[in-house]
Amino acid sequence: MKHWLTNLPRDKADILLLLLAAAMVLAPHALHLPPWLSAATGALLLWRAAITVRGRRQPRLVLLLPLALAGLAGIHASYGSLLGRDPGVAMLAWLLALKGLEMHGRRDIFVVVFLGFFLLLAQFFHAQGILSAAWMLLTVIVLLTALLSAQYGATRPRLPQRLRLLGRLLALALPIAALLFLAMPRLDGPLWGAPPEGTQARTGLSDSMQPGAIASLALSGETVFTARFATPIPPQDQLYWRGVVLGDYDGSTWTRSGAAPGKRQPAIDGRIEIALEGEASSYEITLQASGQRRVFALDLPRSIERLPGNPYVVSAALEVQTVQPLTSTVRYRASSQPRYRWQARLTPQQQQPWLALPAGSNPRSVAWARKLRGSGTQALAPEAAIAAVLAHFRRAPFRYTLQPPLLGKDGVDDFLFATQAGFCEHYAGSFVVLMRAMGIPARVVTGYQGGLRNAADNSLSVRQSDAHAWSEVWLAGRGWVRVDPTGAVAPLRTQRDLDAALPAAPSPLTAWRTLVGLDGGAGGTIAAWRQQWQQAELAWNSWVLDATPQRQHAMLDGVKNLPAHKVAQACAVLALLAALAGGLLHWRHGRAGDPLDALYARFCRLQAGRGYSRAPHEGPHGYAARLAAGKASPEAHAAMARFLAIYATMKYGNASPDDHLRARRSLRRLLTQCR
Repeated sequence: MKHWLTNLPRDKADILLLLLAAAMVLAPHALHLPPWLSAATGALLLWRAAITVRGRRQPRLVLLLPLALAGLAGIHASYGSLLGRDPGVAMLAWLLALKGLEMHGRRDIFVVVFLGFFLLLAQFFHAQGILSAAWMLLTVIVLLTALLSAQYGATRPRLPQRLRLLGRLLALALPIAALLFLAMPRLDGPLWGAPPEGTQARTGLSDSMQPGAIASLALSGETVFTARFATPIPPQDQLYWRGVVLGDYDGSTWTRSGAAPGKRQPAIDGRIEIALEGEASSYEITLQASGQRRVFALDLPRSIERLPGNPYVVSAALEVQTVQPLTSTVRYRASSQPRYRWQARLTPQQQQPWLALPAGSNPRSVAWARKLRGSGTQALAPEAAIAAVLAHFRRAPFRYTLQPPLLGKDGVDDFLFATQAGFCEHYAGSFVVLMRAMGIPARVVTGYQGGLRNAADNSLSVRQSDAHAWSEVWLAGRGWVRVDPTGAVAPLRTQRDLDAALPAAPSPLTAWRTLVGLDGGAGGTIAAWRQQWQQAELAWNSWVLDATPQRQHAMLDGVKNLPAHKVAQACAVLALLAALAGGLLHWRHGRAGDPLDALYARFCRLQAGRGYSRAPHEGPHGYAARLAAGKASPEAHAAMARFLAIYATMKYGNASPDDHLRARRSLRRLLTQCR
């Protein structure tokens, strides 16, 4: 196989290289194109490769035209239109594959290469991460190599020589690209404009919660956001990242208050009453694109930096949502207060939305809760009622599990008195039902709890597997107080992490979490690699993807505000470095020269040592005639004559790069014989 590849004619090898570049361009799009289109484009490229290797004729236009029309019809059937971003990319992919079957000259090769560059750029519609950038850089190198090959005539350098030339060209282009990246004015907003209609949200949390909804996220290691703290990271049991507040309950599903048609979210008259205590935590969050409008912060958010071009609004329940969906990575600074007193005074009318229960739902749970609290002078105080319910969770044989049993129509009744096995949403939802049945205002809060710590940069990586649900109850004089009933059943969930709270017995779920490093433990190479990779992604997002116009202006303002003598010193250092680099390149070029001339110079020095110096006017043939008259063995005379004949042919003839390479090998061997 290797012998067959090395003996392939140069023109065929160049076509195969171009087809490889086209395949590399189309490979990332296969994740987003219709399956039939990805298979068809791959088949067309393989067809062209087979034609090239076997030396067959390319198909005629009478066959290519129906293929093109059939592909366009299939694209229209898949997307419902030929207009728009995704149909346009699909048509370009189909045309690129078809163009490979219709290459007859250098112009067609240029068309294929430029189509490849355009499709490569279109991949940024879908992915802009490190791996995507690395693949695109590799594809650019192959595309440029194919383009460089088309610039040569009959004599083409070998592939390693073309790659070295391309490497030098890229080395010259990269500093210019870096300068343009830093200094070129940027648009305020995503490069590709608004996302297409129908963009699906990718974050796990939604505006509703059913039993099992959050448990389904436990296997996902996808990073939701990274928080880098400027202050010490709070203890694990204080890391509650506030997301959605759920107040409406229909007997099976919790939804945001006011989300149902005809309802309005409970609001507080005037300003939201908050008294903050203790030291604040300051941090910077890098939030991944989710397609949703949710912004996260630690309980209780004190301040959140405004997002450029996408302002946020804060609800009465301190939910933070942006006006536009988050379709790209965003970064914002925030501060939170772990100790607070929030809305210590609510009127009975304001409490009512947080006390509502559907009529006739979960009758056994409602009756048990009312009996537990009592009535009249014997009724338990709200704090005592909360403690009684939490004590019941601790005493009864409740289990914390990722695989809770299915529940019936009255899910809370089934959970509290039958299955007694569930995840955080089971405990939070049932606790709020019991509180409301006791006459205590309560609601469910969903978000994230904890995070994977990285001591190297004082940061936390919060993943989908950290999704959590807890409760808030309202107490007179104290306001809204967080109560996490999951901690009564599985205290390790809030003190350490999810894996520590799961049963110790091995199961496919826990084995998978351990394998991919979702348990956050220090042991295991995969977990360590994941942490290093997350740090690399964070740096990539920070310095490349999140290079906003505001950050660019701040950097340029910092440069403008530098003292004049510092700017002059920096320019002088840069000029000196440029001069040194140019001098080094000139010195290396002067030393290297032509390899043939270097061998010829060594030959002349060898003969000069024997007393036969070459005259300045003497050419290789004249020099050979004079050396033939000298005193030397017949073998040495033959080697010298052969050396000079080969040198003259290579130096003044029309030889190919392959001939030059073979000639240099022969000259080195003959030079040894001449000694």
